[in-house]
Amino acid sequence: MPRTIAVDDLKVGMFIRLDLSWLKHPFPLSRFRIVSAEQIAIIRGLGLRELAWYPEKSALPDPQAGAAATAGGAAITFEADAVAAATPQREDTVAAAAAEVAAARRARLAQERAALQHTQALYDEAAKVLQEAGALVVDEPRAAAQQARALTGAMLEKMLAQGDLCVRLLSAATSDRVAAHALNVSVLALLMGRSLGLPQGELLDLGTGALLHDVGKLDLPARVHCPEDSFGSVELKAYREHVALGVARGRQMELAPGALAVLAQHHEMVDGSGFPERLALDAITPAARLVALVNRYDNLCNPGPRGVPLTPHEAISVLFAQNRGRFDMPVLNSFIRMMGIYPPGSVVQLTDDRYALVMQVNASRPLKPRVLVHDPGVPRDEALLLDLEHAADLGIRRSLAPGKLPPAAASYLAPHTRVGYYFDVAGQAHENLEPELAETS
Repeated sequence: MPRTIAVDDLKVGMFIRLDLSWLKHPFPLSRFRIVSAEQIAIIRGLGLRELAWYPEKSALPDPQAGAAATAGGAAITFEADAVAAATPQREDTVAAAAAEVAAARRARLAQERAALQHTQALYDEAAKVLQEAGALVVDEPRAAAQQARALTGAMLEKMLAQGDLCVRLLSAATSDRVAAHALNVSVLALLMGRSLGLPQGELLDLGTGALLHDVGKLDLPARVHCPEDSFGSVELKAYREHVALGVARGRQMELAPGALAVLAQHHEMVDGSGFPERLALDAITPAARLVALVNRYDNLCNPGPRGVPLTPHEAISVLFAQNRGRFDMPVLNSFIRMMGIYPPGSVVQLTDDRYALVMQVNASRPLKPRVLVHDPGVPRDEALLLDLEHAADLGIRRSLAPGKLPPAAASYLAPHTRVGYYFDVAGQAHENLEPELAETS
């Protein structure tokens, strides 16, 4: 429980809370552990007489409980008082600290954007290769299969490298919805397969099958590529034909049996309610179970032209609350652990009421995503990219639809209308801004 402490009694090591708007102080967070005398001087220059102190989270004991830290504490207090006593320099110190934090934010955001642009370039390149493979299906089916398999192999080479992988939110820049959907499904299915420990050969078949799972739609008119509630029996039958047509194309491409099974079974459900064969759990290959789940997720987030997209958080909720009997539960649970309750692309409100956009989820720590925070007092090129893993007292209060954002927050965060997913290795330019100011878990 917090206690009230006079600002004159602050010491290095205390965990405190500033009851000020985030705009009215230069620190990245309102709750943090004091790590320097300069921070004490800055706090004293904010005009506060007292603030909230959390003894149980502090590195020093309650100063009223005894003199356990008298020698070190006296030296620290003396140093802080000496800095604070320089009244004419106090405003300059606060301004300089604020400018330093702003510069750090700009540099941090520029670094993050560079990493994002690199990942986006990889995604766009993969989408282009996939489009080229799609163009070869009719006239050069074996070449198309080789290209899809080579693309899968290239992605796997990066995924199987050392280190945690992050799932990144990207703008699905390609205008080819089929390619964007296939790439999303393949990336997420491969990440899932990796997390479940599938052998490399099975991963290669999984990724190739995921890239080509809708290849049968090449033989259908565009109006039946995506199922709609208005479909009658004729349209629904035509849509479902894409599975058989895809298997025929897969045989022409001489796909491996594991990849071909993905084409044949990616709409089968473990409760026997799927199509075309109404197969149940044991009759569906593990790879096809993965693709069936990820395929459904991406179709919820990125539906056809007349569909209403769900937010990634809503899509996860639908899968768990309404569809969990249709999917392999261990696979569904693993998918939710990997993507998090608030997957990349989710618009959220934090526990301090600020709005944010989930940008990245570390697959090994999915409940603590990295978010882009809206703050009207901070220029967008200085916007805070906050890693919730390093903000123990800050979390996500709720998810909301992008249309529910206040106009200013919507303009600032600019949530994507269509979401794309790719991956990179965690820890590359992903250090939290001013980590020493945030309480670490």
